[in-house]
Amino acid sequence: MQITHVGGNLRQSLRRNVSMHLAVVLTLFVSLSLGGIGVLLSKEADLIVDKLQDDLKLTIFFCVEDDPQNEQGCTGDVTEAQRDAVEDVVKDDEDVERYYFMSQQEAYDEAKEVLGPEGFEGPNPAVTVDDFQQSMWITLEDPDDYQGLQSEVESLDGVSFVRPAQELVGPIFTVINVLKWGAWGGAAVLLGAAILLVANTIRLAALARRREIEIMRLVGASTFFVALPFMLEALVIAAIGVVLSAGALAAFTQFAIVGGLDDYVKALPFVGWGDYVETLVVIGIAGPALTVLPTLLLTRKYIRV
Repeated sequence: MQITHVGGNLRQSLRRNVSMHLAVVLTLFVSLSLGGIGVLLSKEADLIVDKLQDDLKLTIFFCVEDDPQNEQGCTGDVTEAQRDAVEDVVKDDEDVERYYFMSQQEAYDEAKEVLGPEGFEGPNPAVTVDDFQQSMWITLEDPDDYQGLQSEVESLDGVSFVRPAQELVGPIFTVINVLKWGAWGGAAVLLGAAILLVANTIRLAALARRREIEIMRLVGASTFFVALPFMLEALVIAAIGVVLSAGALAAFTQFAIVGGLDDYVKALPFVGWGDYVETLVVIGIAGPALTVLPTLLLTRKYIRV
């Protein structure tokens, strides 16, 4: 009998405040989706750090004929003697963990593998082996301590320019952080709005059922029993918001990442469905918490007679 009564109150409340409930669901949906995207971007940043931590190298590019990026006054292809002189400096540096040379052909093959064969093949390819430079890839004991070696080798004969890996990955982290914090900031604002909407919904529902609540309290109904329909109402709203957010995040994972960036950018790792499931657990907990907890706090005020 009590369960039937609670269920009836729940259905009546959901019908009575359809527009308010719809506003809460939509706000919760957007905020949880933005928060989930922020979580996925945070995981993406961690993946890139794990992938590149051991690959953060100082790269020395040697001179070639008609060097388009000539920063040190190259006059032709690097000679073997010039290359040996650079190697001697690198070997004598105590901060160098290891290094290796990459020929023009090796650089060409690696670029072709990462970017795909388009533009590398055919009778008139856009890129040929001659467009690449010989290089030396240096791994340091501390990837952030590269300035000393960079300044020492970039002035040597045969060196076109020196590029720390931090200059390449830095903009990637900047973009990811901007998107991540932007998503979390937007989610925080919308979650605040959702909590206010929940509070207003509870207040309106309590006022609409005030006479009924008074009768229930007079006949000895407990606070929990009176508040139960409100909490179930909050759970229903949260469940709908979480389901909609799960669908939005699934679309984002499939079309933006798995079937998007992951197909075109082979050099970096990207989050996948395993990370999506972990994010789903986060929003699955956050959704009910953001509706039920305010309901528990506010019902004590609004159902007091």
